[in-house]
Amino acid sequence: MATKNIMIVGVGGQGTLLASRILGNLCTSLGYDVKVSEVHGMSQRGGSVVTYVKYSGEEKVYSPIIDKGEADIVLAFELLEAYRALPYVKKGGKMIVNTQKIDPMPVITGACQYPSDIEEKISSCVDLTSIDALSLAKKAGNIKAVNVVLIGIMAKNTDIPYDKWIETIKTTVPEKFLDVNLEAFNLGYNA
Repeated sequence: MATKNIMIVGVGGQGTLLASRILGNLCTSLGYDVKVSEVHGMSQRGGSVVTYVKYSGEEKVYSPIIDKGEADIVLAFELLEAYRALPYVKKGGKMIVNTQKIDPMPVITGACQYPSDIEEKISSCVDLTSIDALSLAKKAGNIKAVNVVLIGIMAKNTDIPYDKWIETIKTTVPEKFLDVNLEAFNLGYNA
């Protein structure tokens, strides 16, 4: 298997780091060489958070950094963050997007407006799967489970067996949040 590049983008507090931990642990359990890098913006204040996950079953992965045009998959937890990450998707790559909108500070202060038609702009450039992951997370029992809903959607688009994903969630997610996250994963997987 050639090296796979996954970029996870969102806003501080949405669980991008847990999502990258699940992916990293999964790849490690499969015997892949994996590198994970977290790039924090103003994450405590609702700013952008970007995480890179690179893995390979055949070759050594030396750096987790993903440059423009290299991401096989962009997993976006918020619509504007998806739009910002668009240049990173490689030709033939895929973007999985939560349709939730979280106003950045310039929109909150009235200095800017939230851009319109983002989904249409993205879908004209790449293979897009967009979903209201927030509603599915609520259905699972916790709005903070958006991250694992999106992991479930991504999992369905890989050749990694379902059982491996479940096993990894069980060993990565704290016990008190496990039931909600397993439900969130299944809702995403079956969406």
